[in-house]
Amino acid sequence: MTATMPTTHEAKASVKDVLAAAKDSNVTFVRLWFNDILGNVKSFEIPVGELEHALTNGMGFDGSSITGFNRIEESDMVAMPDRDTFSVMPWEVADGHKVGRMICDVLVPGTLEPYEGDPRWILRKALKRAADLGFDTVNVGPELEFFLFEDETPALKTLDRGGYFDLTTLDAKGDVRKQAVLALEAMGIDVEYSHHEVAPSQHEIDIRYNHALPMADSALTYRVVVKEVASRNGLYATFMPKPLHGENGSGMHVHMSLFKDGDNCFYDAEDKHHLSGTAKSFIAGVLRHAREMSVVLAQTVNSYKRLVPGFEAPVYVAWSQRNRSALIRVPHYHPGQEKATRFELRCPDPTCNPYLAFAVMIHAGLDGIEKGYDLDQPMDQNLFDLTYDERKRLGIQNLPGSLGEAITFAEDSEFLLKALGEHVHTRLIGLKRSEWDDYRTQVSPWELERYLPVM
Repeated sequence: MTATMPTTHEAKASVKDVLAAAKDSNVTFVRLWFNDILGNVKSFEIPVGELEHALTNGMGFDGSSITGFNRIEESDMVAMPDRDTFSVMPWEVADGHKVGRMICDVLVPGTLEPYEGDPRWILRKALKRAADLGFDTVNVGPELEFFLFEDETPALKTLDRGGYFDLTTLDAKGDVRKQAVLALEAMGIDVEYSHHEVAPSQHEIDIRYNHALPMADSALTYRVVVKEVASRNGLYATFMPKPLHGENGSGMHVHMSLFKDGDNCFYDAEDKHHLSGTAKSFIAGVLRHAREMSVVLAQTVNSYKRLVPGFEAPVYVAWSQRNRSALIRVPHYHPGQEKATRFELRCPDPTCNPYLAFAVMIHAGLDGIEKGYDLDQPMDQNLFDLTYDERKRLGIQNLPGSLGEAITFAEDSEFLLKALGEHVHTRLIGLKRSEWDDYRTQVSPWELERYLPVM
């Protein structure tokens, strides 16, 4: 049986194109990737001789063993490679042979309909909604930060004392970043720049913006490549949001804009902030639903150790053009760069599932457009300097302060239920509640050191 791709666009590459690319690249095996609802990459490998069959019919697997997927009595699933995602891993296997990589959509066997629990399908539905409203392109640019340590033990031995944009010997492992950039580019992912971040041993590689679906694919690939490059250098890379106490955490700031027929729908030359009514309503929608989306954008217990005042992480629901203490920043317009008009959401972190993160952001913004949400005035003062009463008078809300609080906002959210679908919403909340319950019942060293000697 030949599967019809359940997408809102036709794949540009043909089966013949993929087979030729694999042959030309001396590929011996092909890794088929998909991801569970938490964003963990799942993979199995096929010999290149099976590639044509996989491209035509898909490959079956046991979905009951994948986090958040089907129950055991509904376990059979099909991984269908997206022909546009073929690339070659930038490392040889042996004797010049290489391994290819393709990202799959997950389908239901028999009908080959999209599986409701597939994060890629959740994002495709969000993009379909945008297209139905006349926006043919959703551009996204994430900024993923990470730490490099000597190993993965709790001792967390840092490699340098460098800071933001340092160009000194303090940036001891800039060569690892360079290797990661070259590996990403070898896989067809365009990189804008890389640099040392604020905290010791912290780094950032920025991917050039792209359409939302291939960008989610790139974000998934980025995490795998960075970890692989680090490992090959005897190091450990982590995207954990807050591994070091008292230092800045790692975020994944997300830039986003809408286009139609090549024109940026967010730009308005006459507006004071150069923002169109579409942009303002979209941003207002993201702000309105920010607390409900937190369980997706910042999905771990550790995420909320990063989202605290004083470490360049936004915790207040507001927007500004230059103020990085606000949840949303709108970069200043530069003449001649109308297409660059966009907003930046600063609360996501790199442990999130990029497909779900982009999907809920798109749905939130489209809600704002459809319902005509008004955007409040920008908050240009440092929100960290305001008192609680001052913020309350200004009507500035806080993001959730913990995963437990984020779950509370999410579980009764009609918006999030609609954006994710009942299957993913229910299972994500269940997984996160289990994680929170496990965490909150632990007795930590901090508690023992603080209370045991005096109680």
